[in-house]
This record gives sequence, structure tokens and C-alpha cells, in this order.
Amino acid sequence: MADDHLAAPTPLAEHRKLAAFAGEWSGEEMVYPSRWLSGGPATSSVSARIDLNGFYLIQDTVQKRDGKDSFATHGVFTYDREDRLYKLFWHDSLGYYPPSPASGGWSGKSLILVRGSLRGNARHIYEVIDADNYSLKIQFSPDAEGWADVLTGMYRRIH
Repeated sequence: MADDHLAAPTPLAEHRKLAAFAGEWSGEEMVYPSRWLSGGPATSSVSARIDLNGFYLIQDTVQKRDGKDSFATHGVFTYDREDRLYKLFWHDSLGYYPPSPASGGWSGKSLILVRGSLRGNARHIYEVIDADNYSLKIQFSPDAEGWADVLTGMYRRIH
């Protein structure tokens, strides 16, 4: 009997590149005053794993300020082989749901993802420093031209 079924797709090198952010992380952050949050220092615990046959990085973050949970996120990262862009499906404890995922790609050691909504535009810049450290900058712009920092952070792998 002939084997006539299609072979299941396998993750590409672009999917595997997301593994740089997999693991358990501890972060030191600066939250900038915005219309959503007051400014100040924060710490975050980040748990991220490669899942679903290697196609996705699933990341959960809990931020603490003044010793209390203050903000949480759930991010799902992948590479879209059709439009050849990385995607970030972002959910957070502010409760807004973006109409579409953030989209973008790598520039050197930085993964840059931008998404728009009726509230404005957000840009996430994840920079791989080395195997045990990365930085994150989240910025906001009403017009995708002038960007203002919302959050900056440095994250260290927990061994």
C-alpha cells in the first residue's frame, strides 16, 4: 500500500531561533508613566517554553511592584512561513485584545515586533545579549513615528 499522506510540517530554523528566550528568567524593569500605569521600578518572573511541536514560544510573565503582583502577560511567538514574519500574540492583565498580532523580524540580535490598534501602536524589542541575558523595550506611539518607552527591562536566566 502506497504511503500517500502529506508529511506534517516541521519547524524551520526561524522557529528554532525563538528558543533563545525559552527558560526561567528574573527581570529588573523600569516602568515609565503612561496613561495605563504609573512609573517606577519593578521586577518580573518570566517562564517561557517552546511548545506545540516546536512551532511556538509560549511566555508568561508576572510583574511585581512594591512587593505585590502588578501586571501579567501571556505571549505566544511564532514564525509565519507564509508572510515570512515573526508574530507575537499578546495578552495582558490590562484586558485589551489587539485586533491582530504584532509582526516583525530580526535586526542583528534584536527581534522587533510592532502592532497597531485603535489606541495606537506598540513596539516590542527583544535583544539577545548572550545565552543567559536579554533585554526588552516596549514602546508606544500614537502614529508609529515617534516612540516613547513604556517599559525597559534586563532579564537573567535562572539556573
